[in-house]
Amino acid sequence: MATDQPITMPITQQITKSRREIKRPAVNVRLENVEDCLIYDRHGISTPFRELYQDRKSVIVFVRNFLCHTCKEYVDDLSRIPGDVLKEASLRLVVIGQSSYHHIQSFCSLTGYPYDIYVDPERCIYKRLGMSRGEISVEHSYPSPHVKSGMLLGHMKSLWRAMTSPVFDFQGDPRQQGGAIIVGPGSEVHFAHIDMNRMDHVPINWLLQLAGVQQTLDLSDKPKIIVV
Repeated sequence: MATDQPITMPITQQITKSRREIKRPAVNVRLENVEDCLIYDRHGISTPFRELYQDRKSVIVFVRNFLCHTCKEYVDDLSRIPGDVLKEASLRLVVIGQSSYHHIQSFCSLTGYPYDIYVDPERCIYKRLGMSRGEISVEHSYPSPHVKSGMLLGHMKSLWRAMTSPVFDFQGDPRQQGGAIIVGPGSEVHFAHIDMNRMDHVPINWLLQLAGVQQTLDLSDKPKIIVV
């Protein structure tokens, strides 16, 4: 369904744990700093980061770690984006984690995510783009439409996945935050957002609209009620 609603600008104020009000840090993405960083696919094959955005516009989402329940549920909803919507907008959708590549397949099986996914196990891109570590509260934040589990239940699910995975690890630095960028074709940066905490991700519909998608998607997994 098309929407004529204007895109709301992102929140620019945040507060620290001491409740002192500060400005959100300016995001200055310099792709020349990260274009040669190596990322790895599910088979452990490396490719330079620049290959993701040279030939088309790409929406690249960096997640915290593959055990993070908020990241898992965010990617659950990314997986519901229809392929023809991305094709019509000439978009490439990419998820990047920071674990070993061995965890990619199980994460995709868990979330049903069908699009491009890589890992940056050395956190080369995370570090050079200045992505946050630790948690900073955001003022005037709203409940994420993509996170369905409460904190306690989410942590229990994460712990269970860690215990039942072939390798018992955090599947990435647990203090590392993620973010999202829209780049390409070439080295043009259209949008960048650095998450300040695990709930600070960009709503998916807003991210897609910034990338040129002209419709609002229903990403809910709730059953539809058809009135006849």
